[in-house]
Amino acid sequence: MKKLPYFLLFLIAFSYVSCSNEGFEEIISVEEEEEVEEDDDTNEEEEDTDITSDNPCDFDLSDITANSTVTIDCLLDLEGATINLPANVNFDFEGGDIFNGTLVFSGGYIDGRLLNSDLTTDGDVVLKDPTFIFTPSRWKNIIEGQTTSDIALENNENLEELFYLTKEMEATTFKIDRFDAYFEITKITPPAVQTFRASKEAVNIPSDFTLLMTDNTHLRTFPAEAEIENGAILAFNDVDNSTVRGGWLHGDREQRAYTANDVGLQGSHLMHIQSGRNVTVDNVKFIEGSKGGLTVYSKGFSTNPADYYPTKGVVIKNCLFKDIRRMGISLTDGSDIIVEGNTFINNGQPMSNSDGGEVGYAVNVEPARRRDADGTLLELQKAFDIIIRKNIETNSRAGFVTVTIGQNITVEDNDIDTRVVYSLTNGTKILNNRFNAAGSAMESWAIFAAGIGETVFNNEIAGNEVSGYTTGIIVSSNEAYVHDNIISNVAVGLQMSKPNDARIIDNDITASEKGIAATNTFINNGEVRGNQITTTNGNGFHIFFSTLNNTDETRNYIVTLEENKFFNSNKVTFANANGVTFRNNELTGGIELGNATNISITSNTKIDPSDSDGIRIYGTHTDVSISNNNILEPSGADRYDCINNNSDTPNGVNLTGNTCTTR
Repeated sequence: MKKLPYFLLFLIAFSYVSCSNEGFEEIISVEEEEEVEEDDDTNEEEEDTDITSDNPCDFDLSDITANSTVTIDCLLDLEGATINLPANVNFDFEGGDIFNGTLVFSGGYIDGRLLNSDLTTDGDVVLKDPTFIFTPSRWKNIIEGQTTSDIALENNENLEELFYLTKEMEATTFKIDRFDAYFEITKITPPAVQTFRASKEAVNIPSDFTLLMTDNTHLRTFPAEAEIENGAILAFNDVDNSTVRGGWLHGDREQRAYTANDVGLQGSHLMHIQSGRNVTVDNVKFIEGSKGGLTVYSKGFSTNPADYYPTKGVVIKNCLFKDIRRMGISLTDGSDIIVEGNTFINNGQPMSNSDGGEVGYAVNVEPARRRDADGTLLELQKAFDIIIRKNIETNSRAGFVTVTIGQNITVEDNDIDTRVVYSLTNGTKILNNRFNAAGSAMESWAIFAAGIGETVFNNEIAGNEVSGYTTGIIVSSNEAYVHDNIISNVAVGLQMSKPNDARIIDNDITASEKGIAATNTFINNGEVRGNQITTTNGNGFHIFFSTLNNTDETRNYIVTLEENKFFNSNKVTFANANGVTFRNNELTGGIELGNATNISITSNTKIDPSDSDGIRIYGTHTDVSISNNNILEPSGADRYDCINNNSDTPNGVNLTGNTCTTR
């Protein structure tokens, strides 16, 4: 077989590594087969590639003339010879074989079913059909089944070489059906002595090329030695317009060794996309990766444009990520990326021979950045314009998606039974997802808007349905716009904790204990407007703000609650709170105000208490204004009043223009 030149791939050493920086050659593996619906084009009936003849050919090639076509329906033994063919000779397959020699072409074609490991082709030749069908029995240098590390390493080199050979012969599609083989992905191919690069030692996919596998195709990670932290079975490395569709990629998660000092990083990935442009991964099953399933990154760093080759235009769709250690997909550098229609099961969960590793999210978006000595932010990697939609996630250890760093990330229309978090990001949107807590997620939250600082702004959480969690949404970031969500069957609907410029608008919240809560925290320039809140527990709170904005740094902060509707006869409570405006709301239940400063309760259209006062004031107060509220006379016991002013500092409370309406 003709040898192709070995292309060197370069990756600059990284001076700053984040906790999940997959752009620095990670790995994954493991075993388990799961029935998943295949695309039609991965299961279509294969063309006949069998050698059906057992008769030696009764001719040799010495008499072939230019521009002729030879039909091979017999066994042609070249007896070790090199045959220089005339111009434009073609070879058709008709159940025969050519072997034990070399054909040197000068134009013409050969049917791909005639290629095999005992035939070398050279010169100017193309395949008759641009779809090459791989028949394992015809390639003796690619070994199936249980094997040794050395043979598994040869499998890497020989399968990749066959990809590039057929690509050079103008193949656009490489089809594999029934095939089951191991690949040594953690060692350097001899005789080279160099730095290990996972994306180089993997089986590389050429540009303008489709690897098409079926449900009968299994590529397996040869179990690695302990302490190994890199490797991948397949890689897209600085390529354009390439696709992998179908097949199973098995990791070594339960077969490999881990050392006692492993901090959750040892292991291998199953696939790398490094500086890929217009790359598609479709309907691939990623099983039991020991470090991760698929990692997407780029060569070089954005801070050095001359040596930076960014990934752009990646689609990961219809894939299965199951029982992956650490995380299913890692995105550390790239843009215009779509993660769509995939299924994530048990990612980051411990198994019998391995813990869940660090991270624990199904999808992790985390480019690396740092500040230089002058404090300037250096974005070494960039992840932006990413869409994660229409996926199904079940039982990830930490959660479905974490957007640690990035710009313009959209998480939309997914079915999630754990959680989503964003941190140091801007333009991130969590839209129209369905969160239904299962397992340990029931004791946690569904969405966490976290992170402050100059890079956190213009993020949105909207249209989501959240059910079954202890807390629905936590807002603890800059410029979170949380609107039109339906939150039900939770203990706390929405928790506010140190947000800046948060807008909580038009949400429908049903909670057992607290509708919206903020405790021992601050809210800086917050807006809570147009929400409908129901608390079902008789001892619950529609709003519970306690120890709010009461430090020297936060005493001038303000949060405004207006045009909200509160159902069921529970309370709105402001205790040890500062800087709250509560106006134009409609409330079933009462208001409690204790030890408050700079509070305005004004022009509320209806305050309708039953087993409480309309407004109860207790403790010490400063700059409290209660004015122009329409209060219905309490319907409960006689001891309740429209306004019960039991303040220790009556001069600190200004009561004007309130009405008490008899029922």
